[in-house]
Amino acid sequence: MTTRQLPAAPITSDPAPGKSPRPRRRRIKRVLGYSALALAGVACGGYLWLDATSDVHSTGQAECSRVTPVATAAQTKGQAEKDHAAVCGVLDSMADAWDRNDADAYGGKFTENATYTTFVGTHYTGRKDIADAHRALFDGFLDGSKLADSFLDIRFLSPDTAVVTSRGDTYTGDEPDELSKIQTYTLVREPDGEWRIAAFHNTQRQSVMERVSFLFSPDTRPEAEK
Repeated sequence: MTTRQLPAAPITSDPAPGKSPRPRRRRIKRVLGYSALALAGVACGGYLWLDATSDVHSTGQAECSRVTPVATAAQTKGQAEKDHAAVCGVLDSMADAWDRNDADAYGGKFTENATYTTFVGTHYTGRKDIADAHRALFDGFLDGSKLADSFLDIRFLSPDTAVVTSRGDTYTGDEPDELSKIQTYTLVREPDGEWRIAAFHNTQRQSVMERVSFLFSPDTRPEAEK
């Protein structure tokens, strides 16, 4: 009489009866979720810290007339003072035209063949192009807006050419929250003796990216910001 052997039970990785892999998976997902939240919190905190420590030292002057211009050797002291007042007068009149949302008066402060580059990279050529674009803006999302400037420097490259750099922005209400743009005006004295803007360039300041670049490459920091 022979003994019949039953086949051995196959070895499997199935969990023991009554135990499920689901609680373990849920724990893993929970840990991953908490880790993602922690990383997001660190990233958000880092961004806020960078933004909070990105203030500039060179804030400029609210009034153009208070900036001491750099004159050329060809200008007498009296002529330099007169030209300084004339250049500031153009920029003050331009800001006043913006505050009234008067596109024609705004465009009239530019030369006939002026160039105008916005902070988003749009490039306009000629007084008419500039005036027409601002007419549409004043009738649209810039309706009721005002213009703010804080002047950094004024340099006369010749008796008939001046470059003005400012911090600026548009705003509504009593005053702007932040002057987030850097603006360069090139003004010329035209044959009729009037100063007008021949070129304008507007750049959006990326405060956090600027702060990061200073941290990783300190030598890129401007002298005025050290």
